[in-house]
Amino acid sequence: MTVTPVVQFGTSRFLQAHADLFLAEGTPTRAITVVQSTGAASRAQRLAAFTAPGGYPVRIRGQQDGQVIDEERRVSAVTRTLSTASDWAELSRVVIEEAQFILSNTSDSGFDPQPDDTKPEPMQSQSYPAKLFHLLAARHAAGGKTLTIFPMELIPDNGAVLKARVLEIAAANSAAADLTDWLQSCIWANSLVDRIVSEPIEPVGAVAEPYALWAIEAQPGLLAPTEHPAIQIVDKLETIERLKLHILNLGHTAMVAFWMENNGPDEAPDAIVRDLLSGPVGERLTQVMEAEVIPGFAAHGMEAEARTYLATTLDRFANPFLDHRIADIAQNHSQKLDRRIGAFLTWVRDIAPDHKAPVLDGLMAPEPAKGE
Repeated sequence: MTVTPVVQFGTSRFLQAHADLFLAEGTPTRAITVVQSTGAASRAQRLAAFTAPGGYPVRIRGQQDGQVIDEERRVSAVTRTLSTASDWAELSRVVIEEAQFILSNTSDSGFDPQPDDTKPEPMQSQSYPAKLFHLLAARHAAGGKTLTIFPMELIPDNGAVLKARVLEIAAANSAAADLTDWLQSCIWANSLVDRIVSEPIEPVGAVAEPYALWAIEAQPGLLAPTEHPAIQIVDKLETIERLKLHILNLGHTAMVAFWMENNGPDEAPDAIVRDLLSGPVGERLTQVMEAEVIPGFAAHGMEAEARTYLATTLDRFANPFLDHRIADIAQNHSQKLDRRIGAFLTWVRDIAPDHKAPVLDGLMAPEPAKGE
């Protein structure tokens, strides 16, 4: 069996078309052990298909730099699959003897504490951080070197959050000082990931847009698991987080607001982003981006980055293969207004109090009561 320097917790189609693809295409290529941490029997077929001869397909479909892309790539980096429910002994051996990097994407709730997390032995009912603690403790006990841990869950400061959870579990287990120091010495990377993975290919594989990003915040000793155009090591994640939140996400939310103002929920309940982009809603979006959003980024010295990111975002919105329903984006609209538009206005006016944004201000204004 091939030695696997990467141990990955999670089997999602996002990982299949994101990190797994990068590790297969990057320099150097990296062999992966994929770990199913839920123990769900319904995913056994998917787990077995990861290591099929010839790998599994990732179909890249969309628009980039004005050009339509429709191509298939193969991922053959996954050479072993295990389950925490049935393969704990082998998983422990792999983490002790082979692992250099640990990746995870266990859902946004994957870090949530579970009742059995403080038990002294590993259990299937434990959360991912608790299972990780027991695996790292076994590596330490065997004299293994520290390693680098890359959580990819959509949680701010995900590396710091995961480290804190593992150390809490270590304290609950009365871990010796040398183990705690060893855990502290591992590299816990904060990262941000982005790619729309629109549909699965059964039993394993996925359809994804051309755009892809795995941004990793720099820290001493940190190295990416491979070199790939989609992997960036950055001084701070804030710049990328602001671009994503206040251009891509803000753009989606502004389109929802314009669609609602034009009676879209009644007249076009099944409208998709691509079609709206080429009509009045898209025209208003372009105007607000140029007149209000780009100047806000310029106030922070980020105009060039914002213009480049906006062009990429409009390409993504125009993806001819992605039927992204505006009604789906409209869910939890009021909360999204606050986080995406309200937070943008606050961020800009903290340093430019006179920044004019009449359209965005109007979207944030409460609706008048009936009769007013």
